[in-house]
Amino acid sequence: MLTLPESLALHRVRATDLDAVCEGRVVYAPAKSAWTLGMLAGAVIGGALTFTWPAFLLFVASTVLVLLLGHSLGNHRKLVHNSFQCPTWLEYTLVYCGAQVGIAGPIGLLRQHELRDFAQRLPTCHPYLRHGTPALLDAWWQTNCDLRLSSPPSIALEPRIAGDRFLRFLERTWMVQHLPWALAFWFWGGWGFVFWGVCGRVSAGILGHWVIGYLAHNKGDVVREVRGAAVQGRNVRWVSLLTMGECWHNNHHAFPGSARMGLAAGEWDPGWWVLSGLRRIGLVWAIKLPRDLPYRPELHVVATEFGRGTRGRRHTGTASEVDRLGGSEQAAEQGRRIPALRGDGVERFKYLRDRSIFH
Repeated sequence: MLTLPESLALHRVRATDLDAVCEGRVVYAPAKSAWTLGMLAGAVIGGALTFTWPAFLLFVASTVLVLLLGHSLGNHRKLVHNSFQCPTWLEYTLVYCGAQVGIAGPIGLLRQHELRDFAQRLPTCHPYLRHGTPALLDAWWQTNCDLRLSSPPSIALEPRIAGDRFLRFLERTWMVQHLPWALAFWFWGGWGFVFWGVCGRVSAGILGHWVIGYLAHNKGDVVREVRGAAVQGRNVRWVSLLTMGECWHNNHHAFPGSARMGLAAGEWDPGWWVLSGLRRIGLVWAIKLPRDLPYRPELHVVATEFGRGTRGRRHTGTASEVDRLGGSEQAAEQGRRIPALRGDGVERFKYLRDRSIFH
């Protein structure tokens, strides 16, 4: 019988039988598959037949826009983790951009995220939820199938989400929301703009989401380990700009409530850059960083250098206290110059405290 880790006591997922979260079967989802394959066919076949440079530029610009503002800021950092505050009109705009990614509606995406996050923090996790099969099979599962659990847990959404009329409207109509843009693009530039600006963008969002999800749980650097968890997030350094900073997944597993994902110098995080800009003009406030989050005793550093990951080396000591207080811009800038210290987290914290890094 699995026991509930302390950090999951206030999680949105409510499960009395934790083993049930790991037991289930993957089933083909016809509607999901038709959407994925239909968009992919439009992107590949239609895009090849109607290619123009303006259409390609529309694809690049629209994809960057929805991934940055919608998926990273709207859906993930705001809706799921509520890691910053902003005016309601701005939140709705960001979440609307998230629906344009084409993966799911905002509430459905939130529920998927929470179930996966809950399961990955348990000692065992279903292969579907941890990207635990060979790449091609996992790609088929994630983009064309659903996991049907034997005893699905309840997912308690707070009233600000469950009762929000705009979010519920987007949830019901997220597929239809692509139609106005398809019509606008058709009037603007013909079928080439539709295939590249809608089908290409949605296909890039779906496939890109899977690629990063697979890599971030199987390949890359491990800086911090969440002990007792079945899955460790990994930092995939070479795709930081393409993912708008979402590739720093080891950082995110350690500090899921942090609005900043690139924590050390050189960890580029476009989502954080935009949030910083919005904060300067007063549109964003109450931004959460690692130092603002609850202490996690199960969090341990695996790196030989603060803020840098390793692939083959083992522990140099625990550093929950360091990471709990970390995340400031000054610490991030100086992180690469801090040598590893052997010993417990208190020793490492004293080393950093004495050098005024967290002051």
